[in-house]
Amino acid sequence: MSAAEQPVWISRLDDDQQARYAGRGGPLDGLRFAVKDNIDLAGLPTTAADPRRTTPADTSAEAVQRLVDAGAVPVGKTNLDQYATGLVGTRSPYGACHAVDSPEHVSGGSSSGSAVAVAAGLVDFALGTDTAGSGRVPAAFNGIVGIKPTRGLVSTRGVVPACRSLDCVTVFARDVATARAAYEVMAGFDAEDPYARRVTPAPLPTGVPVIGVPDAPLGLDPLHEDAWRRARADAERIGTVVEVDVSALLAAAELLYGGPWLAERLLAFGDALDDDQAVDPVVRSIVLGGRGISAVEAFAGFERLTALAREAEAVWTGIDALLLPVTPTHPTLAEVAAEPIAVNTRLGRFTNMANLLDLCAVAFPGPRRGDGLPFGVQLLAPAGHDDTVAALAATWCGETLRPSAGDPTETVLVAVAGAHLTGQPLNADLVGRGATLVRTARMAPGYRMYLVDGPLPRPGLTRLPGGGAVRGPGPEVEVWRLPAPELAGFAATVAPPLAIGPVDLADGERLLGFVCTGDGVDPDRDITGYGGWRAYLSR
Repeated sequence: MSAAEQPVWISRLDDDQQARYAGRGGPLDGLRFAVKDNIDLAGLPTTAADPRRTTPADTSAEAVQRLVDAGAVPVGKTNLDQYATGLVGTRSPYGACHAVDSPEHVSGGSSSGSAVAVAAGLVDFALGTDTAGSGRVPAAFNGIVGIKPTRGLVSTRGVVPACRSLDCVTVFARDVATARAAYEVMAGFDAEDPYARRVTPAPLPTGVPVIGVPDAPLGLDPLHEDAWRRARADAERIGTVVEVDVSALLAAAELLYGGPWLAERLLAFGDALDDDQAVDPVVRSIVLGGRGISAVEAFAGFERLTALAREAEAVWTGIDALLLPVTPTHPTLAEVAAEPIAVNTRLGRFTNMANLLDLCAVAFPGPRRGDGLPFGVQLLAPAGHDDTVAALAATWCGETLRPSAGDPTETVLVAVAGAHLTGQPLNADLVGRGATLVRTARMAPGYRMYLVDGPLPRPGLTRLPGGGAVRGPGPEVEVWRLPAPELAGFAATVAPPLAIGPVDLADGERLLGFVCTGDGVDPDRDITGYGGWRAYLSR
């Protein structure tokens, strides 16, 4: 099923409505974004995947309004696990999304539609929410970036609550720079949001960063375990790696659905659960479990979390960030259907504790699994260290990013394969943005090049699952160094089915580059055998 056929959207703005948002100028001028449908966008209903909610929002959520004021253009509202309760993307009356790389595997949730819209190149970035991991699990399953800020830095006013004391507005993008640019616009104290906070940003690490990794096995499935082993080795590229005890964090994760926060979900939308026909049965059965939680049990849960938080403080002694997988596995739709609660519970093992323990996080692509599916990793740190985890994630992904996206000294490496090559029609756009040529390189084995239609002929690069039958270096590309503040605007010029995302070179370097989504792949237009775009043009 192509992205166009997936149930990504619950509602959309038409062309005329989108045009009214265009041309406003600002740091996000022209970037198109999607909004998870538990976040208000003026003029459209906020359904939270409940079809009974049909009243259009009078105003946009504070986070959305900040993006619009910065020049970004909303496209529509995206599908989600109903009332943002789930990490699978299957608990919606509007249909279940699947991972962009596999129709058999779940997309992740609850921000399923937002993640798929970004991964498929339908928008430049998208908003999600994250209470238990909904801003990170779909990013991991679709090979994109997900930023979960410190609680309270981004306003949740205008968001349908799932668990109000823990909810966060998050952002998905295909690269850290774009996600970070959107986050910087959204972040800011909102006096009308009772959960908003003023948090002093922590300074960036000085010297070589120290990355913590767990000192014990994590119980990953075999494909995830192999990718995790390689991710741990990759971490040594960006800092010194040390082992730490994460048992307190994993214990805290169990409290989210095994403690009083289940009752907080009941408080948030329990009045919507009475109609069996309108509410997903799995969501209903989970949240109604909050009815049996007494005040004594609630305070026992609060005390247990406080004790675990104190124990977890030792984790952060001597490290700048903690590296974890985002999930222990990537389940299929069939596996979720067979055991909907058990599978979902397992997916939250490494994400549920982040908001309980007041952590910030960035999820991003690690090494792909042996079957070719994405494997997501995350960097976590205490509240206020958002700049640190973003900068480290950017470095991992080949972006030399620092906290302020407006610093003209920051740069990002971008691999170009077609119309932006030296001497080709769109190269002037790169040069005009201050980009400089670094070198010529080859893509890693497994990439194929296809002829793609568009405003002008261009190639699309797609990596086959497991490398396919391709042997030897991939197609030729040029590596350019682009000022980081220019990346978001540059990405906005890329027309689907092409997009900007992480790619791997034959020498093992990971950086940003042009990728082609699956709906742009036509086996009859495979031009890989020419070895590159210039060779194809001179055939």
